[in-house]
Amino acid sequence: MHRQVSALNIIVSGRSDAPIYEQIKEQIKRAIMSGELAAGTALPSIRHLAAELQISVITTKRAYEELEKESLIETIAGKGSFVSGSNRELIREMRLKEWEAGIVRLLEETRALGMTAETLIRSIRHFAEEGNE
Repeated sequence: MHRQVSALNIIVSGRSDAPIYEQIKEQIKRAIMSGELAAGTALPSIRHLAAELQISVITTKRAYEELEKESLIETIAGKGSFVSGSNRELIREMRLKEWEAGIVRLLEETRALGMTAETLIRSIRHFAEEGNE
Protein backbone atom coordinates (compact mmCIF):
# COMPACT_ATOMS: atom_id res chain seq x y z
CA MET A 1 0.00 0.00 0.00
CA HIS A 2 1.29 3.47 -0.93
CA ARG A 3 0.53 6.59 1.09
CA GLN A 4 1.25 10.08 -0.21
CA VAL A 5 1.55 13.53 1.37
CA SER A 6 0.29 16.10 -1.10
CA ALA A 7 2.43 19.12 -0.11
CA LEU A 8 5.73 17.24 -0.30
CA ASN A 9 4.55 14.50 -2.62
CA ILE A 10 5.99 11.85 -0.29
CA ILE A 11 5.03 8.29 -1.06
CA VAL A 12 5.79 5.44 1.32
CA SER A 13 5.36 1.79 0.60
CA GLY A 14 5.27 -1.15 2.97
CA ARG A 15 6.39 -3.31 0.05
CA SER A 16 9.70 -1.50 -0.35
CA ASP A 17 12.91 -3.05 0.97
CA ALA A 18 13.84 0.36 2.42
CA PRO A 19 12.52 1.21 5.88
CA ILE A 20 9.76 3.83 5.88
CA TYR A 21 11.90 6.44 7.65
CA GLU A 22 14.52 6.00 4.92
CA GLN A 23 11.90 6.41 2.17
CA ILE A 24 10.77 9.69 3.76
CA LYS A 25 14.33 10.92 4.28
CA GLU A 26 15.39 10.19 0.72
CA GLN A 27 12.35 11.87 -0.82
CA ILE A 28 12.79 15.03 1.25
CA LYS A 29 16.53 15.00 0.53
CA ARG A 30 15.84 14.71 -3.21
CA ALA A 31 13.40 17.65 -3.02
CA ILE A 32 16.00 19.76 -1.22
CA MET A 33 18.80 18.86 -3.62
CA SER A 34 16.66 19.55 -6.68
CA GLY A 35 15.71 22.98 -5.34
CA GLU A 36 12.05 22.02 -5.04
CA LEU A 37 12.40 22.81 -1.31
CA ALA A 38 14.38 26.05 -0.90
CA ALA A 39 16.35 27.16 2.14
CA GLY A 40 14.03 28.31 4.89
CA THR A 41 11.05 26.28 3.69
CA ALA A 42 9.05 24.92 6.60
CA LEU A 43 8.48 21.18 6.65
CA PRO A 44 5.27 19.67 8.00
CA SER A 45 5.42 18.99 11.72
CA ILE A 46 6.47 15.48 12.68
CA ARG A 47 2.98 14.76 14.01
CA HIS A 48 1.25 16.18 10.94
CA LEU A 49 3.42 14.18 8.53
CA ALA A 50 2.93 11.01 10.57
CA ALA A 51 -0.83 11.53 10.56
CA GLU A 52 -0.96 12.17 6.81
CA LEU A 53 1.13 9.10 6.04
CA GLN A 54 -0.67 7.05 8.68
CA ILE A 55 2.60 6.02 10.29
CA SER A 56 4.24 6.28 13.69
CA VAL A 57 5.48 9.63 14.98
CA ILE A 58 8.69 7.81 15.93
CA THR A 59 9.25 6.82 12.29
CA THR A 60 8.77 10.39 11.07
CA LYS A 61 10.98 11.74 13.85
CA ARG A 62 13.77 9.38 12.80
CA ALA A 63 13.57 10.60 9.20
CA TYR A 64 13.86 14.23 10.37
CA GLU A 65 16.75 13.34 12.71
CA GLU A 66 18.61 11.70 9.82
CA LEU A 67 18.09 14.81 7.67
CA GLU A 68 19.41 16.96 10.53
CA LYS A 69 22.51 14.77 10.84
CA GLU A 70 23.19 15.47 7.16
CA SER A 71 22.70 19.22 7.82
CA LEU A 72 19.85 19.35 5.32
CA ILE A 73 17.24 20.57 7.80
CA GLU A 74 17.23 22.48 11.07
CA THR A 75 14.73 22.07 13.88
CA ILE A 76 13.92 25.06 16.03
CA ALA A 77 12.19 24.26 19.31
CA GLY A 78 8.63 25.54 19.31
CA LYS A 79 8.77 26.59 15.66
CA GLY A 80 9.33 23.44 13.64
CA SER A 81 11.72 22.03 11.07
CA PHE A 82 13.05 24.01 8.13
CA VAL A 83 15.29 23.41 5.13
CA SER A 84 18.73 24.53 6.24
CA GLY A 85 19.98 27.82 4.85
CA SER A 86 23.60 26.98 5.49
CA ASN A 87 23.74 23.97 3.21
CA ARG A 88 24.23 25.48 -0.26
CA GLU A 89 27.81 24.24 -0.61
CA LEU A 90 26.90 20.85 0.85
CA ILE A 91 24.03 20.48 -1.61
CA ARG A 92 26.31 21.53 -4.48
CA GLU A 93 28.86 18.89 -3.46
CA MET A 94 26.15 16.22 -3.16
CA ARG A 95 24.79 17.13 -6.59
CA LEU A 96 28.29 17.05 -8.10
CA LYS A 97 28.81 13.61 -6.59
CA GLU A 98 25.54 12.39 -8.14
CA TRP A 99 26.49 14.01 -11.44
CA GLU A 100 29.84 12.21 -11.41
CA ALA A 101 28.12 8.91 -10.63
CA GLY A 102 25.83 9.54 -13.59
CA ILE A 103 28.82 10.03 -15.85
CA VAL A 104 30.35 6.78 -14.62
CA ARG A 105 27.06 4.95 -15.33
CA LEU A 106 26.92 6.55 -18.79
CA LEU A 107 30.50 5.45 -19.55
CA GLU A 108 29.74 1.91 -18.36
CA GLU A 109 26.68 1.78 -20.62
CA THR A 110 28.74 3.19 -23.50
CA ARG A 111 31.34 0.44 -23.08
CA ALA A 112 28.62 -2.21 -22.73
CA LEU A 113 27.28 -1.09 -26.11
CA GLY A 114 30.76 -1.47 -27.60
CA MET A 115 31.13 2.26 -28.14
CA THR A 116 34.15 4.41 -27.38
CA ALA A 117 34.36 7.41 -25.07
CA GLU A 118 35.00 9.53 -28.17
CA THR A 119 31.67 8.40 -29.66
CA LEU A 120 29.98 9.36 -26.41
CA ILE A 121 31.61 12.80 -26.47
CA ARG A 122 30.53 13.35 -30.09
CA SER A 123 26.97 12.34 -29.14
CA ILE A 124 26.95 14.75 -26.21
CA ARG A 125 28.20 17.57 -28.43
CA HIS A 126 25.54 16.75 -31.02
CA PHE A 127 22.72 16.84 -28.46
CA ALA A 128 24.10 19.98 -26.84
CA GLU A 129 24.27 21.78 -30.19
CA GLU A 130 20.81 20.51 -31.13
CA GLY A 131 19.46 22.08 -27.96
CA ASN A 132 20.95 25.48 -28.87
CA GLU A 133 19.23 25.67 -32.24
